[in-house]
Amino acid sequence: MKRLTEFDQFADPTFSSAVVDWQRQHGRHALPWQNTTDAYRIWLSEIMLQQTQVSAVLGYYARFLDRFPTLLALAEAPQSDVMALWSGLGYYTRARNLHACARRVASEYGGVFPSDPKLLAGLPGIGRSTAAAISAFSSGTRAAILDGNVKRVFARVFGIDQYPGIKAVEDVLWRRAEALLPDSGIESYTQGLMDLGATLCKRSSPDCARCPLRERCVAFALGRTAELPVRKPKKTNPEKRAAMLVIFDAGQVLLEQRAGSGIWGGLLSLPEVDGHGDFDAPMPDALAAAGRFGVVEEVQALLPLVHVFTHYKLHIYPHRIALGQRSAPEPRYVWWDLAEIEKAPLPAPVKKLLVQLTQPALFI
Repeated sequence: MKRLTEFDQFADPTFSSAVVDWQRQHGRHALPWQNTTDAYRIWLSEIMLQQTQVSAVLGYYARFLDRFPTLLALAEAPQSDVMALWSGLGYYTRARNLHACARRVASEYGGVFPSDPKLLAGLPGIGRSTAAAISAFSSGTRAAILDGNVKRVFARVFGIDQYPGIKAVEDVLWRRAEALLPDSGIESYTQGLMDLGATLCKRSSPDCARCPLRERCVAFALGRTAELPVRKPKKTNPEKRAAMLVIFDAGQVLLEQRAGSGIWGGLLSLPEVDGHGDFDAPMPDALAAAGRFGVVEEVQALLPLVHVFTHYKLHIYPHRIALGQRSAPEPRYVWWDLAEIEKAPLPAPVKKLLVQLTQPALFI
């Protein structure tokens, strides 16, 4: 008697055929990165879509292709240009990895992405699931994806009652994902899983009535779509605060080039006094800190704002500072024309603050 393996237990051709048939009739077909086998365009979209909704990506995707129509154009560009175009999209490590990846592909693969998912996964910013998606869409490679949308679909359909982020659970999900791969139609199947998670099997208020997997879905049968997938155990994120100096002089604002790694790495930002400090620490003296940049004429405390990172909440206390005479700044500082501030590679909250402050009604 043949002993069933875990792969045999997970295999189910009717699952993939249901997804493929649904995607071809009801899935998304008009997104700007679809209907192409150009690995560059597919890769760019996959990186931008990591932890970001389609609606937020569309404008950035178009602007990137307009500025960098080819991988070689992106590889040859300075990182500052890449960061400036990415500004506001968040998760800036993606932008640094995007640039590094383009340079690797240009130098090691002659500007052409490899089709092997294992080679793709070895490039900066490309994990196992993203590598499979790029390879499937550009080369028709039979490879499994397992992004957040797919985990949610699997957790509900198969009634997985544990948090999918646990490594042991994720390992089983990967084995299931590989066992369910169709023999043909990998592009429609891969896109179908993405479409299901994005349009029907959403985090809240899933549209089960239109789902092609409803009849086999454990969560639907048991009325547990609101409970599955199991959410990540909550933890209290710490709160920090930073005093930022908004130093104006002669139609320019002083910006600081941040280090290549860490929070807002590679971007320009406002000079900070003592960085992101503990919330209960005393606030630093903004006036004393501003003195090293020139002769201070005026200091005005502005309304604080809050920015939430994945692992802590930052309370920003900006201080508007007018100089009577500027000193020569250290090399990591640069004076930027206020008229061109929207082109600066700035973190979203800093850019929003400066744009507001430089409106004619507010800026003196």
